Amino acid sequence: MQSDRSCLAIILAAGEGTRMKSRRPKVLHEIGGCSLLAHALAAVAEAGADTVVVVIGPDRPDVASEARALLPSAAIAIQAERRGTAHAVLAAREALSGKHDDILVAFADTPLVRPQTFLDLRHALAEGASVAALGFEAQDPAGYGRFVTRDGELVAIVEHKDATEAQRTIRLCNAGLMALDGSQALSILEAIGSANAQGEFYLTDAVGVARERGLKAVALQAAESEVQGVNDRAQLAAAEAEFQRRKRLEAMKQGATLIAPETVFFSFDTRLGQDVLVEPNVVFGPGVTVADGAVIHAFSHLEGADVGPGATVGPYGRLRPGAKLGANAKVGNFVEIKAADIGEGAKVSHLTYIGDASVGADANIGAGTITCNYDGFFKYKTVIGAGAFVGSNSALVAPVTIGDRAIIGSGSVITKDVPADALAIGRGRQIEREGWAKTFRDKAMAKKSAAKKTPE
Repeated sequence: MQSDRSCLAIILAAGEGTRMKSRRPKVLHEIGGCSLLAHALAAVAEAGADTVVVVIGPDRPDVASEARALLPSAAIAIQAERRGTAHAVLAAREALSGKHDDILVAFADTPLVRPQTFLDLRHALAEGASVAALGFEAQDPAGYGRFVTRDGELVAIVEHKDATEAQRTIRLCNAGLMALDGSQALSILEAIGSANAQGEFYLTDAVGVARERGLKAVALQAAESEVQGVNDRAQLAAAEAEFQRRKRLEAMKQGATLIAPETVFFSFDTRLGQDVLVEPNVVFGPGVTVADGAVIHAFSHLEGADVGPGATVGPYGRLRPGAKLGANAKVGNFVEIKAADIGEGAKVSHLTYIGDASVGADANIGAGTITCNYDGFFKYKTVIGAGAFVGSNSALVAPVTIGDRAIIGSGSVITKDVPADALAIGRGRQIEREGWAKTFRDKAMAKKSAAKKTPE
């Protein structure tokens, strides 16, 4: 239905968010690893918005930069004075030219609204409504504006303080989001007055203006959890909890097993394949893809990583950005991988750091091995060939290449390239002195005994 209708989305992001007690604007705080603004932009884009305007406050280049980084085509409008929601929408007046069929008004601090909900608002416009407002059944409606409906149409949105006792019994409350017929939107918005206690221009008055003109207004309903706003840190945490609930459910519906779902944390772009097993207390940072059949053991942290089919990570594994595990590769307990390819079937089982490196298929990296990749100024690469064996507690000083099937003796410091099929040992020669330890202990004990007998 929406494919033949153009859509303008206006995202209101001018609030300072003083209750956040933060130097950052409220809309740049994050849920699931990306900003509140990013969530709103993604939702309206998926709902088919072909033009987006982000309304910001004055002197907020950080919000403008975030918007343009996320959606380079987004236009920026400035709300110089804060005089209500309708006033904020009119900051995008230039875009409200009537060339768009649908106008969506979204809020950057209401980040969990689903794309389908925006599509539903657009559908109401396509069915003949001039105004479609989004509401929710509130568990505690105190303080919310109420939707007054009659015969399937929205008659008015009445603020709590202005509502009658009968109206206050209504549980369908205003969520703030709205869709307007593009041919009528500017005229409706310009007709909204400020004759109220706050002297502000309220978007909710669009319903009354439309009704006075004989235009149709309707109410749509979403779950309260979907339209929860973020005004302080506690509400930010509540929104994060709802986001995580959704992501966990989505992962399990798509074929992943989460042993203790409530302990697994996802980012906005985490992707898990079928038959992935995730043990308790795992954190997925942004940019993680886990292929079919992989296992992520408990207490692991992954970010910017690609885990191949059948691979295993952890427990207590850490994959940093640029980590890429081939099929059936193993990254074990207390292993950290950064900007490194671990080949198919390769094993990095425990207590090891591999950074800026390439590990060939079926290579085996012993416990305590590190790639010495940084000299304080530059990063250098280590290449470990297929089938190579690196003994425990070895240091590979990059840039260095270990050939295919080569063996590195335990405790070695390798500073030169090692040919394929060679044995390399780089460690100090062992020296033994018979009886030295006993002589040392005897002298030390005698010295200690003498010290005790000497009077102070």
